[in-house]
Parts: sequence; C-alpha cells; structure tokens
Amino acid sequence: MVSFFAILLALLVPPAEAARVKDVASVYGIRENPLMGYGLVVGLNKSGDSSQNIGTIRALASKLAPLGIVLDDEEIKSRNVALVIVSARFPAGARIGSHLDVTVMSTGDARSLEGGELLLTPLRNGADVYAAASGAVSVGGYSAGGGGDEAVRNHPTVGTIPRGAIVEREVPNALRVGEQVSFDWILNQPDFTNSTRLAAVVNALLGPESARAVDGGTVTVLVPDAYLGRQAELIAAVESLEIPLDHVHKVVVNERTGTVVMGADIPLSPVAIAHGGLTIDVSTQTQVSQPNVLGRGDTTSVNNTEVRVREEAGKLTLVKGATVGDVVSALNAMGVTPRDLIVILQSMRRAGGLHAEVESM
Repeated sequence: MVSFFAILLALLVPPAEAARVKDVASVYGIRENPLMGYGLVVGLNKSGDSSQNIGTIRALASKLAPLGIVLDDEEIKSRNVALVIVSARFPAGARIGSHLDVTVMSTGDARSLEGGELLLTPLRNGADVYAAASGAVSVGGYSAGGGGDEAVRNHPTVGTIPRGAIVEREVPNALRVGEQVSFDWILNQPDFTNSTRLAAVVNALLGPESARAVDGGTVTVLVPDAYLGRQAELIAAVESLEIPLDHVHKVVVNERTGTVVMGADIPLSPVAIAHGGLTIDVSTQTQVSQPNVLGRGDTTSVNNTEVRVREEAGKLTLVKGATVGDVVSALNAMGVTPRDLIVILQSMRRAGGLHAEVESM
C-alpha cells in the first residue's frame, strides 16, 4: 500500500490571481508557420537506408544527375545515404536571411543519422518555398552493434541542425506596413468572464470603448491615433497588462496510470459516500472569534474542518461543508489507491456532489 498518492494535487490559481495577457492570449494572424521538406543525409558510416528503399535510391540518382553522374537504380548500392523528412518553424516576423532550427527524421530503415550531413533541402508551406536547410546533423544518441547484437540509446534516427535553415521568402506582415487599425486578441482558453476582464484592463489603459469582448475567445482592440504606425508598441503595452483570471473547476483523471490532477479548492455539496468498507466523514464547523475586551480587532468567523476516516462494514456517510482537498486528505491518510479515488470522484460527480468537470485522458 503506497503511503502517498500518485496524485498531482495541482492547486489551481484562485480567481483573484492575475496573469499577463501574453501568457493567456495572442494576436490573431501573428503566429508561427510550419515548414517541411524531404532531403538526403549523406556521409553515414554504413548506417543509412538499405537498397530496399527505392525512394532513397531514386532521390540520390536525381541529386547526382545535375552533376553529370547518371546512374541506374540498380547501380546504387550505398548504405551511406538516408532519405529524411526535414521540418522547421517559421516564426512571425522572420526576415530574409534569418536562421531557423531544423529537425531531421529518417523515413527508411537507416540505423542512425550520426555523422551525416543534410544536402540542400527546400522547405515549403504548401507549394511555396520559404527556406532552405543544410548542414551537419546532431544526434542525441547512438546505435552500435555487431555479430547480431545491437545497442541503441535514445533516438539516433532523429537529429537536429541548429540554425540550419535560412529564410528565403518572407510572410506578409500587416504590422510592418502599419496599416492595421484594430487587433483581435484570441484567448488560449475561451471564457466569457476572462474576455470581459481583458477588455476592461485594455480600456483602463487606452480609454473607454478601445476594446470590447466579441465572444468568450476574442477581444477586439482598436488602435488609438497615438499608436498609428506604432502597432508593435501597442501590442507590447497590451501584452504586459495583467488580468484577474477566472477558471472552471476541473478534475482530470487517467485510469491507465492512476493519475488524478485537480484543484484542492473544488467545493462539494452534501453527499453520502461508501466505497467498500471505507467510510469518510468530512465536516466543517463555523466558530466565532472575538477580540479581547481591551484589545483591538474585529469579530471574525473561523472554519474548523474535521476529518475522520474509518474502515468498517458498508455504511453511508454524509459529507458536507467540505472541499475535494479535505476528501483527498482523508483518503491519503488511509492509503487508498488513486484508482479507488477515481471511482469515488466519478460517482460523486454523477450524484451531483462534485461541482467540477471530470475529464478522462
């Protein structure tokens, strides 16, 4: 019996905690673009594709033909070549001559790309070429063997080329032209409360009617006259603002691994729980705390939560005035397994005692 749950009690931020706009939203249209191409890695030490990979042989033949070396497919027997897929991320604002990091992935039966060099490879988004990649492949692993034995570490058929691609074509950018008169901020997690709060903090900075929440995921921000031609400065000013975030109570469970991720402050309605011979009794009592007659202070209420756990023959127990954190603490004291907790939480949700979304992974 484990002494501690394999449970990550991720204490979700309380509603009053603030986050920067740049961490929860982004400007519509300003984003990365994926680039991809296929090419050849050469110079391998007999660890490349075998002659059964027709695509590798034909790609090598097409690379050699412009150099005046014309060979039939049957004449190419080298295992020093590997056909690869090459990918990169084209960031917003990249200019001609900018360098991009490249990932190289084997497509055939090559054992390792270690020591290889990528031949010049065009990288496309759709039909258009935006960058060209080449250079020595760095592999964070190895593959070695002989006599039928082989030792492999990490993934030697996947490598990287830092700054291995050069941008040859730019993506049109409205910011650079200075013509855009409004921006749409897109929330990473759509929520009507958060979009309204985002509009409110922007209006506090730029003035009334400068921003409005279109829906739960979009906030439109008008460009003030003072920022015309300086849109990048406006975006920098908005993304550094802080907004008080609201959140939806959620419990994420993975029954395959027995993992539960949730906020400990999720409230419970009165509910009776019985799981096998396990009985849980969680209750909260409110007491009044008064200051000394001669002292200074205010009368306040104090919540004292009492947790009692016992194991006996099947019996229903009423749980009220408690949070999920109280229930988990009680179960943890008994050493209950995470899978039992998943069953309990799902049953509490169906019974209406748990006010949170239960999401399975």
